[in-house]
Formats: sequence, structure tokens, C-alpha cells
Amino acid sequence: MSKQRQIGEVILNLQNISLAFGGVKALTDISFDVKEHEIRAIIGPNGAGKSSMLNVINGVYHPQQGDITFRGEKRHAMNPTRVAHQGIARTFQNIALFKGMTVLDNIMTGRNTRMKSGLLSHALWWGPARNEEIAHRKRVEEVIDFLEIQHIRKTPVGRLPYGLQKRVELARALAAEPSLLLLDEPMAGMNVEEKQDMCRFVLDVNDQFGTTIVLIEHDMGVVMDISDRVVVLDYGKKIGDGTPDEVMANPDVIKAYLGTSH
Repeated sequence: MSKQRQIGEVILNLQNISLAFGGVKALTDISFDVKEHEIRAIIGPNGAGKSSMLNVINGVYHPQQGDITFRGEKRHAMNPTRVAHQGIARTFQNIALFKGMTVLDNIMTGRNTRMKSGLLSHALWWGPARNEEIAHRKRVEEVIDFLEIQHIRKTPVGRLPYGLQKRVELARALAAEPSLLLLDEPMAGMNVEEKQDMCRFVLDVNDQFGTTIVLIEHDMGVVMDISDRVVVLDYGKKIGDGTPDEVMANPDVIKAYLGTSH
């Protein structure tokens, strides 16, 4: 799969990140960076620390050691809301949608970080709030068209098959217009056809919107196909970093995946 866009400078830099819960080390002295417009995969066996690393980037976990620099600014105490306002959005391993709400309403919640009018004016729906709502709806409709889910826009999410729910979750993240999108196993539990669709959408998001993507994925075929660079974790430590080809030829990576320890 060829990708047309230019990869830019480093926008996210993680230096010597260590994270522990009680006495248990989740991440130990991990450093890697993410460049503008690239698709950066994080891979590793179960329990390697991949989701913990995404939670560090997302501001859910605060590492005990290490520095995070985003767009040239060193980040201090962060929470997911502040991170979202910086232009970082994410999807989750377990779908985190409002099952009773329609697809359209779920995607609209992704616009929260971009709404400027207060709740009262939204409740009264007048003047600036009304104009803002119309602009937000227009953006949401563009995302719906982009991800080819027009036919389910009024359907409650809980009635949809798993693959489509994953696509709605991607739509909600995209509705925030992130510059950096974190995808936590976007293809887990999908059949071959659904995976192919999701791969295409991830590549299109990256190509057409210029969105930088950090992706956790177990399917090595997917990783090899769509990633620019791959960082490999095992037992909370970094054991490999480079292009897909470099990583697949790395003896430590081969041992972690094919060794008897897992």
C-alpha cells in the first residue's frame, strides 16, 4: 500500500518513561518518538505495556519518571480532557460508545472539545450557539460520509454489529479533528473483510486528513502493511524500534514473539 504524504518533524517525544503500580513495573525506561503524518505502530506480546503507554500519552497515567514533549512543549501534569484540547484523540480496546444513542449523536459527542458556547445557550439554541451547532453538524456529516456510514446514522449503536461499532468509535475520534490519533487495537475481533475496511480507513485518515496515527495492533500483517515505523515492547521494556522490515529482522523481536516465554 503506497502512501503519498510527506512525513514531517518529530511532534511527540517520549524520553525514559517509567511507570509502576505499587511495586509492579508496567513500563521501564522507554524512549521513542512520533513524527508528523506518520503511522507509528506499538506492538508486543500480551502484557507488554502497550495500552499503558497509550494511557501515558493520553494523560490517564502519569509516569513516575521521564519526559513527554508534544509539539516542542514539555508536558506536565495532564488529564485526558487537557490532552484532548491539545488535539490528541483516541479509541479504546473495548468499545466506549453510548449504546442507546444513535450513531449521529455518538459522533457529535466527539465535538465537545471544540464547542465554545455555554450549555445554557445550547439549551436555548439561539444566536452563536445555533450557528455553532450547525457548523459542528456539518463537520460530523463529513466524517459520516468519509467513513461510509450514512445508512446507519440514525441507528442506535447497540444494534450494530461489532465491526461497525468500531467504525463509529473511529468516527467519534475523528469528529474532534485531532492532529494525533491514538488507536488501541482498532481491528481486534474483526473478520478479514472488516479488517481490510478498517485498514483502508486508517490509511485514508492519515493520507487525506494528514492525521498522525499511533496504533496498537496484534495483526502483524496489518502492521507490516500500513506502518511507517514500529516500536516493540516486551515485559514493559523496549526491545525494538525501526521500519517494519528492520523490526521483523530483529532477533530480540523474533524471540519475544516466537520464544517459549509467551
